[in-house]
Parts: sequence; C-alpha cells; structure tokens
Amino acid sequence: MNTVELVFVPAPGMGHLPPTLEMASRLAAREPSISVNVLVMRLPSDTKIDLYAQSLASTLHPRVKISYLPRHDDVVGNNAFESLFNLIESHKPDVANAVQDLKHVSAFVVDITCTAMMDVATSIGVPSCVFSPSSASLLGFICYMVELRDRHGVDVTNYGDSDDKLDFPAFLNPLPVTAVPQVFLTRETTDMGLETSRKCRDAKGLLINTFWELERIPLKYLSDLKLPPVYPVGPIVRLNGATSSTVSSNSSNTEILEWLDNQPRLSVVFVCFGSIGSFGEDQVKEIAAALESAGYRFLWSLKPLPHEASFRVRDDYATFEGILPEGFLGRTAEVGRVMGWVPQAEILSHPSVGGFVSHCGWNSILESIWSGVPIAAWPLFAEQQLNAFHMVAELGLATEIKMDYWADFEVGGRRMLIPANEIEKAIRELMKEDSEQRKKVKEMSEIGKEALKEGVGSSYLSLGQFIHDILQ
Repeated sequence: MNTVELVFVPAPGMGHLPPTLEMASRLAAREPSISVNVLVMRLPSDTKIDLYAQSLASTLHPRVKISYLPRHDDVVGNNAFESLFNLIESHKPDVANAVQDLKHVSAFVVDITCTAMMDVATSIGVPSCVFSPSSASLLGFICYMVELRDRHGVDVTNYGDSDDKLDFPAFLNPLPVTAVPQVFLTRETTDMGLETSRKCRDAKGLLINTFWELERIPLKYLSDLKLPPVYPVGPIVRLNGATSSTVSSNSSNTEILEWLDNQPRLSVVFVCFGSIGSFGEDQVKEIAAALESAGYRFLWSLKPLPHEASFRVRDDYATFEGILPEGFLGRTAEVGRVMGWVPQAEILSHPSVGGFVSHCGWNSILESIWSGVPIAAWPLFAEQQLNAFHMVAELGLATEIKMDYWADFEVGGRRMLIPANEIEKAIRELMKEDSEQRKKVKEMSEIGKEALKEGVGSSYLSLGQFIHDILQ
C-alpha cells in the first residue's frame, strides 16, 4: 500500500495544538495509508506546550509523529499579533529543513494562521490544505472581509471604536463592530490578517473544527463562495479526557477532581479564561467579590497577565495572596478552589459542574457543548468576541457577561472594569438549572455527538470525503 505522508503545521499555542493533534490522530485511525508528521512551534518562554504535547504523545495513533522546531524566543513585534506573525514567518526555513528527510510528503495541512507555510509546500511541489481549529463563522467573516477590501474598497479599520453594526452574510444578525476581531480594526495588523486569509483560496481544501448542525448559516455561505472544498469535521475535542497531568502536578489534578467528587450535581461554577487569559489586580478583585457574593461553589483557574506586546506567557502564581482580596481564600475555603493550570476538559465533563465562565475560545466552546455545560461569555482577545456574539446572539447557547470586553494587552485594547454586581448577575443566570440556555446546550451536545457517529454522522462523512479527496 502506498503511504500518504501529511505534514501538519499548527500555530503555536494551546488553542491550536490539541485540536491539530486530535485531527491528525483521527485521520491516521480512519485511513491505514496515512501517516502524519506534526511540526510544533513554541511561543516564547512557553514550556507548557512542550509538556502538554509530550503528555498527549502516547495517546495518539502510532502513525502520528510530533517533531519540535527550534525555538525563536528573540522574535518580537510592535504588538502581540505582529509578534505572532513574525514568529511564524521566522520558522519557514525550519519547516523546509524538517521535511527534507521525509520520503513521501503528499500534502501540507497548515493552521489558518500559518498560511505562510504554504510557500514551503509550493517550493517542494506539494499541495496544501488549511485547518481552522476555530469556527466556520470566523472563516466566513474573514472571507467577507477580504471581499470588502479587494472588490469593494471598504476599509473596515475606519469604523474603529464605533458602535456601528455591519451586515455579514455569515450571520443572521448585524455584527457589532465591537465583535470584529481587533486584528482587522487596527491598521498595523489588518494587512497581515487579510493576506493570511487570501492564501486560503490557494488551498486544496479547508478543514474546519465544527459540525453542520451547529453552524448551518456560515457553512452555507462558505459553500456558496468560489472556495476550495470545505470539510466540517468537528467537534474535535479530546474525547478520552485531557492528559495534562504533566503540566500541573498530579497531586493538584487529583485534589481538584476529588474536591469535585464531593460537590452536589450542577453546583459548581467553573471560571477559566484559557491558557493565557488573565486580568489585572483590580478586575481579579471584582471577580472574587462576585463569586463570594453569589454564594455558589466555584473552581477558578487564575493566571498572571502575559508580557506586554507579545504572547510571552508567565508561570502560574506562586501564591494568590497578593492578587486576591484580603481574607478571600479563608472565607471561601469550604466552597471554592483557586488554582493555576487545570485540566479543563476533565472538569467540564464532571457532573458537579453546572456553569462555565469562559473567554469563548473555540476549543472551550466545543468542550463545553460536548459536556452540556452552559457558558457565560466574557471574551478577551483574538476572535473571542466574534465567538461570543455567535454563541449569545446567533445560537442562544450562552449568556453574556461582557461581549465587547477587550483585554488590556490586546493591540488596540480598551481599558475596562466589569463590576462585581454585573458578574454576579450573569453567574446567577448561568447557574439556573431550568434555564432555556441549559436545555439548548444539552440538545446541541447530543447533536454534536451524533455528528461523529460512525457511518452516518455529518462530520464523520465529511472527514471521509476529505480522505477520499486527498488520496486522489
């Protein structure tokens, strides 16, 4: 049997590597002739991504290999996104060197933020596909942004901080400018974002981590465009549970899960803003006050702010005493836990967890839907505001804390402080056991699982079509 060797190039960061590895593993498991090499870039100073990848390695299909590209910790830019784009560009020679020894490279599968790597594939004479670990609504938005600029001469950066709403064909409702990813509203970064997006049209296929039943409108819009074939293949989540025990200590993970085991069903509100989502001391104190006043049991993953103008991450807090209100840990010791890194997928799947205060990263949204846990949306940066709008306004699967919030360290970010009473109100709404939102999330959870059902599920069939096409 001829071997089809795929080279996957995920973007650096925890929002991109896990779904890429799971996607690679599913492909290898479905088709005996496919093997996958995943080339991993790392964010500056980020050691967690190495540990996480190592912890996942033993759970992947045997024909999936992980290789680490050299670190480029000295690459910088004027802001976080420019730093990221520069980092990806700097790795093109490393990717070229890494594939020299591979004998049967048939195609590249590059992250949607790594379309610059398509140049490397072209240089060795192989085609590229694009994998979006985010939503179809984001891809539909990006495609329309390119059309606005290239065909109609519309410069969306002129809208800036306005309160206008724009009609986008990938959405049922007008999209507030405040939900537009900041990279497309800032002149320093919008050209980089659009150029990355234009290259998607040169791909042989677009894989998206979503399922038809969740995003019918944006997927229909994408199918109407003159694009490469679109394959919705999600939800791509770690179905066998998170394996992050090497990232945080085994004892910490055990303590968290044992504590959850002793809490009543649907009684715990889980507060987590992703691998780098974080706040300054003033906002942390407002969250603490809201949790204490609301009175629900809680599990709070609290992380330090990253370095300015980059995605350089910091280690977890050594102690929370200085950042939290005085006496908070003592007063809430019986009902709450404050931790650094936590195994999010395991926590969301625990029966005691009744609600999720989230930054609305797409992985977190899919994990929450998979576990049937409703979300209170508090986006911070990147495409998270768009995701929050999609979940709250389009689908009714989330409640809102503040959809137009922007983190301080974001390029063009606005300084905001959400008071404790607003946070508390949203938490109380989130934790209602008989809410319409909870019912909708439970229903979508079952639909998402059906989408992966062997032989009949929409995403199962879509992945089969992709395999057929790539073998051709």
